[in-house]
Amino acid sequence: MAAPRPGAAAPNVVPETCGLEQILEALKLLLSPGGSGSSSLQNTKHGVLLETLKSNLSALETKFLKDAQWKKLKDLRDEIADRAEWPQSSEDITWSFTSQSLLLLLCLKESMARLAADFSPGKPNPRTPEAAPALSPDTLSVSQQKTFQSVLQFVVTLGVCPYLMPGVGVPLRDRTEFGAVVQDVVRLEAAPHATRRLYTCCRVLLDLAQHASLGSLIFCRHFGDIAAGLCQLGFCPTKRKPPAPVEEVLTEEERTLSKRALRDILDQVYQPLAVRELLILQGGPPQSCTDVKTQLRCQAPAWLRRLCGQLLSERLMRPNGVQAVVRGILEGAGAGAAGGSDAEATAADWKKCDLIAKILASCPQQSLSPESYYKDICPQILDLFHFQDKLTARQFQRVATTTFITMLREHPELAPKYLLQPMLVPLQRCLTTAEIPESAMVPGTVLVTEEELDRCVEDVFKVYVVANEPLPVLLDSLFPLLGVLFSLYCFTKQSVSHIRSLCQEILLWILVKLERKKAIASLKGFSRLDKAVPALHPQCQFRAAMHGGVVITIKEALSDDEDEALFQKVSSEQSQLECLGDLLFHCQECGLAGDFFIFCLKELSHLVMEHEAGFTPKPASCMSLRELEEHQALLLEDQERKLLVLQLLGLLCERVSEQIFTHIAQVVDFIAATLQRACASLSHEAESTVESQTLSMSMGLVAVMLGGAVQLKSSDFAVLKQLLPLLEKVSDTYPDPVIQELAADLRITISTHGAFSAETVSMAAQSTLNKKDPGWKIGEAQQSGHDTPTEGAENRPERERNPLRTGQGSNAPSTSTSQPPGNITAEQFQEVLLSACDPQIPTRAAALRTLSRWVEQREARALQEQKKLLQIFLENLEHEDTFVYLSAIQGVALLSDVCPEEILVDLLTKYDSGKDKHTPETRMKVGEVLMRVVRALGDMVSKYREPLIHTFLRGAKDPDGAHRASSLANLGELCQRLNFLLGPVVHEVTACLIAVAKTDSDVQVRRAAVHVIVLLLRGLSQKATEVLSDVLKDLYHLLKHVVRSEPDAVARLHAQLALEELEEIMRNFLFPPQKLEKKIVVLP
Repeated sequence: MAAPRPGAAAPNVVPETCGLEQILEALKLLLSPGGSGSSSLQNTKHGVLLETLKSNLSALETKFLKDAQWKKLKDLRDEIADRAEWPQSSEDITWSFTSQSLLLLLCLKESMARLAADFSPGKPNPRTPEAAPALSPDTLSVSQQKTFQSVLQFVVTLGVCPYLMPGVGVPLRDRTEFGAVVQDVVRLEAAPHATRRLYTCCRVLLDLAQHASLGSLIFCRHFGDIAAGLCQLGFCPTKRKPPAPVEEVLTEEERTLSKRALRDILDQVYQPLAVRELLILQGGPPQSCTDVKTQLRCQAPAWLRRLCGQLLSERLMRPNGVQAVVRGILEGAGAGAAGGSDAEATAADWKKCDLIAKILASCPQQSLSPESYYKDICPQILDLFHFQDKLTARQFQRVATTTFITMLREHPELAPKYLLQPMLVPLQRCLTTAEIPESAMVPGTVLVTEEELDRCVEDVFKVYVVANEPLPVLLDSLFPLLGVLFSLYCFTKQSVSHIRSLCQEILLWILVKLERKKAIASLKGFSRLDKAVPALHPQCQFRAAMHGGVVITIKEALSDDEDEALFQKVSSEQSQLECLGDLLFHCQECGLAGDFFIFCLKELSHLVMEHEAGFTPKPASCMSLRELEEHQALLLEDQERKLLVLQLLGLLCERVSEQIFTHIAQVVDFIAATLQRACASLSHEAESTVESQTLSMSMGLVAVMLGGAVQLKSSDFAVLKQLLPLLEKVSDTYPDPVIQELAADLRITISTHGAFSAETVSMAAQSTLNKKDPGWKIGEAQQSGHDTPTEGAENRPERERNPLRTGQGSNAPSTSTSQPPGNITAEQFQEVLLSACDPQIPTRAAALRTLSRWVEQREARALQEQKKLLQIFLENLEHEDTFVYLSAIQGVALLSDVCPEEILVDLLTKYDSGKDKHTPETRMKVGEVLMRVVRALGDMVSKYREPLIHTFLRGAKDPDGAHRASSLANLGELCQRLNFLLGPVVHEVTACLIAVAKTDSDVQVRRAAVHVIVLLLRGLSQKATEVLSDVLKDLYHLLKHVVRSEPDAVARLHAQLALEELEEIMRNFLFPPQKLEKKIVVLP
C-alpha cells in the first residue's frame, strides 16, 4: 500500500473525492455471489464459504490493480488503511474479509462527508415555489442502503458475534444456519486476538455511526450486538492467566473508552430500543435447561445482569424514562410498536403489566431514597393516563393502573403523597375545608379549569373503578371528596356532559366498596341530614364549559330577589334528592338502599318521639334577643330536618322498587323500626289511626314470615329475636286485646323457632297476604332456592305450614294476580266489590285496580256484571283521592273498550249534563275517560262519530271554561283519528274553532282551540289538502290572526306550530319528492 504524503504538503490541496457508486460497487464485489447478503450462503459448507471469501478478496485486489478508474478509491483506501491502528491482515480469512469491509465502509463515510462539505445548493427559484430543494449528494438510494445493510450484516456476523462470550447477547448458532457455519469457520487462535478484533469492529462501527444517515442504518438493526460487544469490552472482569502479548491486551484507556461509548450510544438511540436491548442482554432468570445451547442462551453472566440492571435503572431515572421503559417492554414482548396492530392483545396480557408494575414500584439502588425516587417517578406514571391515541392509551392505562395499585400496596406511606394527592388536587381545591386565598375570591374566578377537572375525574375512574381494587388507602383518600363528586354529578344531570357517567360509576363503586357505616354516612351528607360531611365550598359553583365539561368558579353575587334565591335553593335541593334516588336505585342489589331506607325510618321514629315528648321553652320575655334568635334557629333547623326525612322516605318509596330489601335482617330491621315508632306513640298515649295501621302492618309482616312465606333458618330466628322486647311491650300496653294476643303468640313462635304456632299467627298471615300484593315478598327468590322446611314446621298442620295454599280460596283483590284467567270464584268477586267501597284508600284503590285487570283479561264473571262495575267505577270518579279516581278512570276506559255501545251513552250523558247534576270536577274526569276511550277505539271511533262530535261541540259552548277546554281537547283527539270521515262535519268544526279562538274570554279555551288545529293538521298530514280543502283557507287566516293579535304567548306558539305543519303539507303537495324507480313490465 502507498504511504500518504507527509503533512508538509500545501494545506489548500484537497484530495479528489471518490464517487459513492464506485465504493458501493466495490462492496457488492465483496458480497458476490449472492448480492443481497447471506441468504444464498445459508446452505454452504465450511470450505465453500472460505473459498468464496478468498475469491471475493482476490477479485477486489485485482480490480484495484488493473482498473484505472478505481485508482481514486484505491488511494482513498490506502490512506485510510495507513491511518488505521488495527491489524488488517491475518491467517484467518474471515478477519481479512472483515477488515477490507471495514476499510471500504470508512471510505464510504469519508466520501459522503467530503461530498456534503462541498455541496452548496443554489438559491430557490421564487417563480417555482413548488419545486423540491436540491438533494444532498451524500444521500444513499434505496438499493444503496440495501447494499450497505448487507455489508453491515457480514461485518457484525464475522467481526462481532463470534467473539462474544457465552451468555453475552444472542448466540450466533441460535440465529440462522449460516450463523452456525460462521461460528465454526472463525479461527480464534489466529492473530489478532479475539478481544482486539471485537474492539476494532465496535470502534469502526461507532465511527461510522457518527454520520447521521449511516448511524440510523447501523443502530436500527445492530444496536444490540454493538451494545453487547461494548459491555464485554468495558465491563467484563479480567481473569488471572498468563500474560498475553502486549498488542493483544486491551489497555485501561481502551476499556474506559468502551464504557463511555456504551453510555453515549444508550443516550443517543431511541430509548425504548435501548431498554428492549438491555432486557435481552440481561436475559431471564436461571432455568433448568438440558440442552447446552439453550442453557447458554438462558443464562447471562452475573456481571452482565448487574450491569444491565444498573443501566436500565439509569434509563428509568431519566426524563420520560417511565414511558421509555414501558414502550421498551411492550414493544419487546412481541406487541410491535406501542399502539400497533397487536396492542390490544398486549394490553389484555396482565402478566406483562404486572411485570412493568413491579419494575416501576421497586426503588433502584442508584436512587438516594425511596421518597426521592417516588417524587421523580410518580408524575410520569400519572402522565401515562393521558395519551390521546386510543390503542396506545389502552396499553398505557393498563400499565399505569397496575403500577398505581402495586405502589399503593408496597409503599402505602409514599404512594398516596405522590400519586393520589396530585391526582385529587382539583377536587380538594373546592372542599368546604379548603382555604381559598383572598386573591382568588373574586366572583367569576376559575378555581379548576375544564381540562383539570376532566383529567381528574377520568383518572379517578381509571384508578378506582377500572382497577377495581378496594384498598383501604384508596377508599380513605376518596371518602372526604364524595360530597364534591356528588355535587358534580348532580350538576351534570342537569345538562349533557361526558363526565356524568364517570361520576356516577365512581360514586356507585365507592358506595358499594365502603364499609356500610361509612356509606350510610356519605348518603347522609348527600341528603343534607349530616351537614358536617365535607361538601362543595359554599363560595364555589359549577359552570358548563366550552367542550362539554365543567369548570369550578367563585360564585357571583347573590340576587336581591329573595323569592328567586329561595326558588333556586329549593330547586337545587330537590334536584340533589332526585340524583340521590337515582344512585340508590342502582344500589339495591348490594343492600345499601335498604339499609338507608331503614336508617330514615329510624330517624323518623326518633323525630316522632321528640315531637310527642315535647318541651316547654322559657317564655320569650325571659330570653335575651340572642337566645331568642338561637332558639328560633334551632326550631327552624328541627323543622327542616323533619321535612327532609319525610321527603327522603317519600322519594325512596317512589323511586326504589319493591325489592329494596335483599335479606331477612333488613326486613326485621324495618319491622323493628315501625314497632318502635308504634311503641313510642303508646308510651305517650298518642295513638292514632295511622299508628294503629302501622302496628297492624308490622305484626302482619312478622306473621307472614313465620307462617311459611319465607323459608327461615336458625340464623334467621336469631335475627328475629330482636323483636321480642318490642312485642312484649305491645302485648303489655296496647289497649286492643286482639293485638295483645297476636303479639304474645308471635313472641312464642319466635322463641320456639316455629315449633309452636297459634291459630292467630296463621290468620294474621292470611289476612296480610289477602290485603297485599304478593309481589312485595322478598322471600320468593329465597324460597325457590331452599327446599327444606322451617324448623318445627313439620309439627304443624298443613294449613299453618303453608298459609299461601289456604289463601287460594280467600276473597282478596290481590289473590287473583297469581291465578290463571277464568278461575275467579263468586266469593272472590264479591269480596273485591266490597273492597271497592272500603273506606280505607289503599284497599279501595287496590280493589279498583284488580277489577280493571279482570276487565282487561276478559274475565267472564267480570263481563257479566258490566253495569255493576260501571256503577262502581263512576261512583269512585267522585272520590277526592288521586289514586282512587285515576284507578276508576282506567277501569271505565277498559270497560268502554269491551262494550262501547252500552257505556258510551252513559258517559256522554254524564259529560253533557249541567252543573246542577254533577260537579265540574266529575265532568272533567269523565272527559278524561272519553279521551282514553277515543284513543283506545282507534279507527273504530268512526262508528260513534255523531254522538261524540255533537257532545263535544255542545261542550264548547258550556258556561264553565274548564269544561269548554276539555271538550275542545277531546274534539282534537277525535278529529285526529277520523281522517276522511271528518268531511260532513268539517264546516261545523271549523266554525266552532274560529269563533272560540277569536271571541272566547278564557285564555285556556283559546289555547285549546288553536291546539285542536295543530292536532288536526298533524293527524291528517298530506290528507289535509283533500279533507280540509273547503276550509283550509279559513284555518290559515285564523292562524295568522292569532299570531298577529293574540296576547297569550302559548296560543301564539300553538298557532306558529300549526302554520309550520301547514307549510310542510303545502310544500310536499306542490313539490312532491321525486322517486327514482324503474318499472319492469313482463309481456305475455
